[in-house]
Amino acid sequence: MTETIPTATLTGNMATQHVARDANEYSEPMSDLRSPSFKKLRRGIGNSWLRVLSLIALDTCFLLVAWKLVDVQITVGGQNNLALLPFLITIQTSLLAIQGLYRSGDRRRDYFRLFKTLSFAQLLFPLIVFYYGSIPLVSRETFLWSWLYSVGFVCVGRLLLDLGINQLRNQGTARIPIFFIGRSEDKLNLVKPIQNQNRYQVVDWINLDILNASDNYPKQAIEHIISSGITEVFISSWESVQKRMFLYWKLRNAGITIRLLPTESEIYTHTKLEFVGGIPSVKLAPPVITGTDFALKRAFDFIGALSFVVLTFPIYILIAIAIKLDSKGPIFYKQPRIGLHSQPFQFWKFRTMVPNADQLIKKLEYLNESKDGIHFKLKNDPRITPLGKFLRRYSLDELPQMFNVIFGDMSLVGPRPLSIRDYENCEEHHLIRHQVIPGITGLWQVSGRSDIQNFDDVVKLDIAYIENWSLQLDFEILLRTVVVVLAKKGAY
Repeated sequence: MTETIPTATLTGNMATQHVARDANEYSEPMSDLRSPSFKKLRRGIGNSWLRVLSLIALDTCFLLVAWKLVDVQITVGGQNNLALLPFLITIQTSLLAIQGLYRSGDRRRDYFRLFKTLSFAQLLFPLIVFYYGSIPLVSRETFLWSWLYSVGFVCVGRLLLDLGINQLRNQGTARIPIFFIGRSEDKLNLVKPIQNQNRYQVVDWINLDILNASDNYPKQAIEHIISSGITEVFISSWESVQKRMFLYWKLRNAGITIRLLPTESEIYTHTKLEFVGGIPSVKLAPPVITGTDFALKRAFDFIGALSFVVLTFPIYILIAIAIKLDSKGPIFYKQPRIGLHSQPFQFWKFRTMVPNADQLIKKLEYLNESKDGIHFKLKNDPRITPLGKFLRRYSLDELPQMFNVIFGDMSLVGPRPLSIRDYENCEEHHLIRHQVIPGITGLWQVSGRSDIQNFDDVVKLDIAYIENWSLQLDFEILLRTVVVVLAKKGAY
C-alpha cells in the first residue's frame, strides 16, 4: 500500500474546507452512514410477532382438540399420556415452524406443505412410543384418527383464519402500509397487482425520474417516506436509482423493509426472490433492532485490534528496533489523512521512507503511475528504504493502524483513508466513500491493491462494499486479506 507524504500542512482553514466539500446534508453529524441515531425495532415487527404467536396458539388449540378426540389417555395406557401430550404437540408445531409455515405471505396457506409436515410428525409418533418403552403400543385406529384429525383441524383452522383476515382487508384494515418508488409506467404495471393481493396498502409514491432530478434528493424524499408511517418501501428499477446507497441505509436504519422489483435487465443471482401479487421481488429486511450489526462491528474492531496488539507486541518491538538500525529518522510515520465525513485524523504507520520524503515527492510527480493522477503510485519509489521494501511487501508497515482502530478513527474493514494530496485531487462523486469509517483493509486491497491504477475503479469497489455491507462480508474480506498479504499481491 502506497505511503504518500502531504505537500502542505493541514491548517484549521483547510480542515474546514475539507469538511465543507463533504458536508452531506443526508447524514447525521459525524456518524457512519450505517449507524442509526437511535436503536429501534424493525417496523411492523410487533405485528409479525403477534401474527406468529396467534398462529402457533391457534394450531396448538386445534391439535389439542384433535388428540383429545382420539382419547390419547387410552392410546398410551393411562395417566402417563397427559404428560406426553405437550411433547407431541410441541414436535408438531416445531416442524411447522422449521418448514416456514409461520412466515408471512402465502407460505402459511400452503396446505400441501401443511399436510406433508403433519404427516411426517405423525410418523414420528410410533418412534416416540417405542422410545418410552413403558408405554403400550398405539393401535392402528388411534394412529389413523389422530393423523386425520390433526391434519384436518389445522387446515380448517388456518382456512377460517385466512377468511377472517381477508374479510378485514377487504374492509381496508389489517393491511401493511407501503410506499412505492418508480416511474409512472411502473406504477401502473406494478402497484395494481400488489394492491389486488389485499395484503398491502400503498400510502404514497414518488416518481423516480423526478426523484433523481431533485437537488434535495434524497434528504426530503427520505424524510417524507419515514414520516409517512409505512412499514415497507417497494422500489422498481433499483439500478436506476441515483445515490441509492443513501436511500438504502437511511431506510434500513429507520427499520423500514425494502422490496426491490427487478426489471428484465436486472438479475439478482445471489438473492432469493419472493412473489408479491405474482411479481418477483427481492426483500431487504433490516435487523430486528436496527444498528445491532454495526454495533457488533465496532465492538469486534475494538476487541480484535486490542487483542492483536497485545498478542503481537513483540513483533512491534522487533520492527521498531530494525527501523532504527536500518536508517536515520523516527520509528513511526504520522500523517494527516481524511476520514469519516472528510474529517482529518492522525494516521499511523511504521516509517518505510527516508526522512526527507516529503521534499522529494514534488520532484517525482512526473513519474506517477496512477492513470488519473489522484493517487501517487510509483512501483520503484526511490524514497523507500531497504527495510521499508520488506515491510511494505508483507504490509507490516500497516500494523500501527491497529491503534487508529482502537481510538475509533478507523475500522478493520472499510474504504482506505486518503492523504490530503489525494483528497484534494478527488472529484465530487468520489466523496461518497467518506460517508463510512475508513478501514485498514477493504475490497480495494483484496482486489488488486496497488495494481488498480484507476481511482474510479477504487471508488466503485468502495461503493460496492458500502452498499452490500454485512458482518459476513467483513469477515470474508479479512480472510482474503490474509491470503493477499501472504501472496504479496499488488504490494509495493
